[in-house]
Amino acid sequence: MAPPRKYSPELRERAVRMVFDVREQTGERTGSIARVADQLGVHREALRTWIRQAEVDGGKRAGTSTSDAQRIAELEREVRELRRANEILKAASAFFARELDPKLPR
Repeated sequence: MAPPRKYSPELRERAVRMVFDVREQTGERTGSIARVADQLGVHREALRTWIRQAEVDGGKRAGTSTSDAQRIAELEREVRELRRANEILKAASAFFARELDPKLPR
């Protein structure tokens, strides 16, 4: 289970939107994150991370999008489960093979 989040999703969305608005209004990229972070009481690095992820999700920056990351995590979880099931099936087949073949050592 994921740990509780320090900042709500609504605050994250609002902060990211505010940074993009400030950048659009002023035409400057520098200082916008610090200004918005201070206004909202959010840690600057947290906001910087949210901005980077929003840019990746929007196609403005290279990287793994949020939806892709979620899909990758689901697939990795499924692979782990399938490997575990495969090991159980291998062990069961070896057990029954020994039971059915009297020539094999027990």
